[in-house]
Parts: sequence; structure tokens; C-alpha cells
Amino acid sequence: MYPRLLDLGPITIYTYGILLAAAYLLGLKLAMTRAKARQLDEARILDLGIYIIVSALIGAKLLLLVTDFRTYLANPRELLTLVRVAGVFYGGLILAVLVAMWYIRKVGLPLWTTCDVFAPGIALGHVVGRLGCLFAGCCYGKQTSVPWAITFTDPFAATNTGTPLNVPLNATQLYEAGAEAIILLILLATEKRGRPYPGRTFWLYMFLYAVSRFVIEFYRGDPRGTIRTLSTSQFISVLLAPLAVAMPLYLGRRTTPEPKQVRKAA
Repeated sequence: MYPRLLDLGPITIYTYGILLAAAYLLGLKLAMTRAKARQLDEARILDLGIYIIVSALIGAKLLLLVTDFRTYLANPRELLTLVRVAGVFYGGLILAVLVAMWYIRKVGLPLWTTCDVFAPGIALGHVVGRLGCLFAGCCYGKQTSVPWAITFTDPFAATNTGTPLNVPLNATQLYEAGAEAIILLILLATEKRGRPYPGRTFWLYMFLYAVSRFVIEFYRGDPRGTIRTLSTSQFISVLLAPLAVAMPLYLGRRTTPEPKQVRKAA
């Protein structure tokens, strides 16, 4: 764990912030490469990527605010920590998808083809982002005795994100980073197999992420809100997984291909 990368007098550069920026840039770069291969308008894709990044940041923190509302209500000063913490990934994903669909419709990009373009980039960005969580000490796991447990020792992390110190914890940050890396490989390996159709890669990502997140949540130890007996993310996963199964069945039967918007002439 290394939450602070550099201290330059009054300015602190946080490791999480650097890795989060890298996550967004790498994900966007992959999406741009994939868009070019599909002859989509690269300028529109870049604009869309910026919309996705901004809405993901806002959505993640909004859902964290909702799930920990009582904490922030009891101590309004804790609102300042929203600037430094990761937020809830599902909040960022949901708002980013909604904003992306609005923008895609607005500019006339092919909806599901564009979603397919971005899906592997989301997975790649999530791999790097979870490494940032590991360095920051957030999104930590429950106490455990497994040989691969990780022990945090930096008091700053305890102050900043409530990370338990000097006790072995499940490395849930690495669990999720590893799961996302596997999902990324599956998306790229299966994309052109079978009968490809627009939307297949995107909904495969949504299904695999919902399943992996549901399982990993059992090992999480940080407070993140509950709905009945499930964590907030597990509850969303339960809703998302059936939708991610139904949508490919619907899209796979479509006989009318999506309209294409190719790159504008220079």
C-alpha cells in the first residue's frame, strides 16, 4: 500500500489519482483504436469518451453518497472525502451508460456497435483502477487467514478510507482486478467467434462483471450499504445479470442491421 506517491510541499500527489487517470486514458485509447478499425467517427468517439469519464466520476461518488448517506448526514465534513475516495463503480457505470446512450443517439452513432467498442476499454480501465484502490487501501476485504492475504500498515490510509491496519485482509482489490483482466481476455477472444452481432460484446461484459462482482462482494469488508441481506452492488448485480442474458437473445434475433456512421471525410 502506497497511498501518497509524492509530497511536494503543500501539494500531495495521490497514487490512486494517478492510476485512475491512467485507467481512463488506457480505456479510452483502446476504445479509439477499436473505433478506428470499425470506421466510426473518431472525433465523436473521443467526445463520447470524455462524457463517459466525467459521468463515471460523478456517478461513482453519487452512489457512494447514497449508500453512506447516514454517515455524511451525521458528519457533513465527511463530504470532503468524496474528492479523495473512489466511489462505487456501479454508480459510475450506470450513469456513464445512460449518458453514453443519450450522446450516441444525439450524434447518430450506431448504438450497440459503439457500446461494443467501449466494453473492453471499460474492463481494461477497471483493472488499472482497482490497482489504484489497492495502493489507496480502499475497497478492502474482510479479515482472513489465507496465505495470499494482504496487510496494510500506512496510518494515512486508515485516516483517509478507514482501512484496518496490521491485520491480514482478503485482497479484494486484486480479486477484482484479476476478474476484470480475465473478462477483458474473454471479450477479445470471443468477439469474432460464432455469429457476431451488435451489442453482444457489451452485454457479455455486463453479465460477466455482474457475476464476478456478486461473488467478490462476499469477501469485501468495507462499509458500502446494504439492501436487505445483499450489499448495494450485489443487489444491482442481481438485477443486471438477467437483463444481460435477455438483451443478447433479443439483439441476436434482429434482422435489421444497425445504421453505420463512418468517419467524416477530412
